[in-house]
Amino acid sequence: MPARVITNTINSDNIKSDKIRRSCVFSNLNTLEYKRALDLQTAALNAKITSPSEPDRLFFVQHPQVFTLGRRGGRENLVVSEDFLRSQGVDIVQTDRGGNITFHGPGQAVLYPIIDLEQAGIGVADFVHGMEEIMKQTVSEFGIGANRDPKNHGLWVGRKKIGSVGLSIKRGISIHGLALNVCPDLTPFSWINPCGLENVAMTSVAMEKGLDTANNNSDLMDRVCQLFCHYFSKIFDITIIRE
Repeated sequence: MPARVITNTINSDNIKSDKIRRSCVFSNLNTLEYKRALDLQTAALNAKITSPSEPDRLFFVQHPQVFTLGRRGGRENLVVSEDFLRSQGVDIVQTDRGGNITFHGPGQAVLYPIIDLEQAGIGVADFVHGMEEIMKQTVSEFGIGANRDPKNHGLWVGRKKIGSVGLSIKRGISIHGLALNVCPDLTPFSWINPCGLENVAMTSVAMEKGLDTANNNSDLMDRVCQLFCHYFSKIFDITIIRE
């Protein structure tokens, strides 16, 4: 089957370049265990470090329930015991991304871009801003107004957090990414101080819109996947090639 190209000719207002338009290869990993997805990211990163001509990559995924720790740590922000988490079948994984502890689970849309920012001429601050903008524009398609918090990265609906960004940059190449709460069980967020912040309420697209997701989670996640691709292409002026 020939590769399907998702393209958008509109340049971002914030990120412009007079270079030839870049492209990246998109893969939908469906539901995949966190460590396996991290292995795929690491392999793509190492391939680009070894050979700069290797394509940029973009992975969309949902994870089984897992807590991940950032460079700032995070175990101190657990409000339940690790024995309790083990009894619930929830792993804790140390990562090298920025930020503190966060939760991933089914119904949360995760996007991992392995992008050579130096070659693309995108600054790290612009990249973080763009990742937040992807989530902001995506939730706006569902009639949800969301904004940034100048003190804390991510996306917020009022005082409730709906999306997170956590990145690492290695030799100018990004790894890790963003996570948007679409229709997850939010209970595990109550077992931590999310992103190291106390008294933070979490929300989701489903909660904000009062959606009954019992039978249409797949359709909802497919829609979010399409929107992520559209806005990633638009904001970063990158052509997406779907495998």
